[in-house]
Amino acid sequence: MSVVNKEAVEIPDPIHNEFIGKEVNTHSTGLDKTTSLREACRGNASVLWWTFFFAISAVGWGFDAQVNGAMISVPSFRRDFGYTKDGEYILPADWQSAFNIISSVGQFFSGFGVGWLADRIGRRGALGAGVIVCGGGIIGQLLSTTRPAFLISKLVLGLGLGAYLTLGPLYCSEASPVNLRGITTTGINLGIVVGQLLSNAAVKAFAFLACGLPFAPESPWYLVRKGKLDLAKKDYGRLYPNETDVDGKIGFIQRTVEMEQLEDKGDWIDCFRGTNLIRTLISTGAFACQHLVGIIFVLGFSTYFFELAGLKVSDSFDLGVGVTACGVLGNFLSWFMVNSYGRRKIFVGGMAALTTLLLLIGIMDVVPTAGAKWAQSSFTVIYAFVYFMTIGAMAFVLLGEVSSAKLRAKTTGLCTMTQSIFGIAMNVAVPYMVNPDAANLKGKVGFIFGGLGAIATVASFFYVPELKGKTFAEIDDLFTAKVPPRKMGDYEVEHHGIA
Repeated sequence: MSVVNKEAVEIPDPIHNEFIGKEVNTHSTGLDKTTSLREACRGNASVLWWTFFFAISAVGWGFDAQVNGAMISVPSFRRDFGYTKDGEYILPADWQSAFNIISSVGQFFSGFGVGWLADRIGRRGALGAGVIVCGGGIIGQLLSTTRPAFLISKLVLGLGLGAYLTLGPLYCSEASPVNLRGITTTGINLGIVVGQLLSNAAVKAFAFLACGLPFAPESPWYLVRKGKLDLAKKDYGRLYPNETDVDGKIGFIQRTVEMEQLEDKGDWIDCFRGTNLIRTLISTGAFACQHLVGIIFVLGFSTYFFELAGLKVSDSFDLGVGVTACGVLGNFLSWFMVNSYGRRKIFVGGMAALTTLLLLIGIMDVVPTAGAKWAQSSFTVIYAFVYFMTIGAMAFVLLGEVSSAKLRAKTTGLCTMTQSIFGIAMNVAVPYMVNPDAANLKGKVGFIFGGLGAIATVASFFYVPELKGKTFAEIDDLFTAKVPPRKMGDYEVEHHGIA
């Protein structure tokens, strides 16, 4: 096979069609075809259900991210784990910081461990382990009466939540057909924002996962890698009940796995060797961009901006919920955009828009008028909508497509670790930037993240690829041929016979 410019003549190879749940040639026409949401979903109800099932795991992660900052506002929590001063309950600052970051510490180590575990016992088994660990962490928090006990329980919960964030996108990317891969992986981000919006949803999602996991089909890619071809065919048939050539699809997966095994052994170090290095950097870099463009600063302090605008605390909280609701709407719209505009345009365009909004937030903080404060609040709402519609959703799509099949579990684990490292750093740094008793920069922090966002936007322009409609085999060929990432959308893979 060879990589050619789109203007060259193609020789389609039907064997290299990704498993798609129905007989459609996605090799040549799928690259340029605009697939509507309805067209992509037609005939794929089973795989949509099971990818939705795994995406539900992100609800718990989103809830924990939201509740970290909200719990200190609960008087009973400050009473139980704080001290009394002048008749008020106060939580010590050092313990407050520890409670905020300890979950991310657990997720960091979980990203490493779950990536290994998913390759050992499967995606379904690893998620089951995550559910058990999360259950232990939740029970521990409910029974805790001292700060150290609560801290350890949050660490345990973080280990389980890291499994959620790792395994959801991993399973969705492997189980989905080409024309649904973008939609199912953006569902992970929707789960996160739903978890932030509905606290009760986190508990229901936990029970939902615990009850449904025994019936969930395993990833066919994992089973083929383990040599369990009969089970792979069985679970593939459950994901795609309308498929008439299950043997052919599993055969394709088997050939792809065999080719990858010739290139690397699937060890952690292989993520940083050869062309896998650029694939790892793109995957982890997409999540780093989320933090460099100020997600912790803007969305984490949205209520603070509303209070600066002169709103009551209760109204500020209500608007904060509205910001999250705008995130849900933005993520929903990303489903319709991902197959129409592709990954690259949405990601790079989103980075540029968010950078502009950050600079505007900084500028409005310099303007000493009430109208400027309201403008800051408005920009925060717009930011949430744009973020979840663009880079918030597309980072998971890029992860599912850029990472190689052999190293996907470990690459996803590295992305979870990247999220954790930046989350810890930002949760420590941003309060010092914003708080009146520290740097007291307030909205001027928008200039800092605007500058970081501008740098990240330039980097994303050069390194974010367009992989819409391409099979995993074709993506492997593009990276092997060392096609510049920003030009991958202009190239197609030409097959000569069966590779």
